[in-house]
Amino acid sequence: MAQTEETRKLKICLIGDVGVGKTSLIRRYVLDVFDDKYIATIGTKVTKKDIDIKNPTTGAQEKVTLLIWDIMGQPSFREVLREAYFYGVQGSLAVCDVTSKESLGELRYWIKAMTATTGKVPIVFLGNKCDLREETRIPFQDLEVFAKKNDSPALLSSAKTGYNVEQAFQTLVEMMLSTK
Repeated sequence: MAQTEETRKLKICLIGDVGVGKTSLIRRYVLDVFDDKYIATIGTKVTKKDIDIKNPTTGAQEKVTLLIWDIMGQPSFREVLREAYFYGVQGSLAVCDVTSKESLGELRYWIKAMTATTGKVPIVFLGNKCDLREETRIPFQDLEVFAKKNDSPALLSSAKTGYNVEQAFQTLVEMMLSTK
């Protein structure tokens, strides 16, 4: 029986290093704004967004409340509070900055920290800041290979222009609904 009247809650987290654009992606998705000023996330921030989406399994329209968790990208924070932060996570956007080769490698540690608490959950890999074409250091093929190792899709995105931001969240939610 499809839950069409009831609102389902899904907990999503964004993982990735400091400065990859996690907060900017959330602000673009929820508020449709972008701010060039960098303000580091201190601790954790939870943002809520209500959406209507077609369940890929049942075909029914569903009301879904997304609880989007934004965590500071400091590796020390990843270790210290991982259980509290990742508890109950049902899906994740794993974000790297295409202008920083190191940020892709660091996703290995973020995924390990997350899955130690969550087990296997749907993940969409995002190569953010693709608008900075001249500064790109991570070819999309590298991101795709990395994502395939985790049985996940990969997308390029730009929080600045909005490119693929909505698509990334929608893909993740559809994957989450398919696994329920």
